[in-house]
Amino acid sequence: MNTIIKKPGFGELVEKKSKFLSEAYHIETVEEAEEYIAQTKHTHYAAKHWVYAYILDNGAKVKYCDDGEPQGTAGRPLLDLLHNMKLTNCIVIVTRYFGGVLLGTGGLVRAYSAATKEALENCEIRQKEVGYRLTIATDYVDLGK
Repeated sequence: MNTIIKKPGFGELVEKKSKFLSEAYHIETVEEAEEYIAQTKHTHYAAKHWVYAYILDNGAKVKYCDDGEPQGTAGRPLLDLLHNMKLTNCIVIVTRYFGGVLLGTGGLVRAYSAATKEALENCEIRQKEVGYRLTIATDYVDLGK
């Protein structure tokens, strides 16, 4: 997994009166992930659920949260999408404003997945290449060699 998010992406989905706002970011640390989660909760304080998933260090650290939704219907599908796209060092957060209509487990999986896909489609995704920056000091006469 060497694919990263270069520029963040955002998405919005309305499903049976519930509004799903999704956002995807590049992260380097767990603390940075927690900052994005806290920032989203602060920005969308009136929302009912803040579901997220993140992957760090090529899958060495992964975490997802359903935030009150039925187990496996929200956070896990987000994480699966990140794995399927072979992304690393990224977080996806989906905020749900509950519209009063229950979606059921299948409906929740579809809605959270669709919102996540939209955010990831709006990202700029790049292949991360390992390289080294070198500085070479030489005399001007040796430059041609």
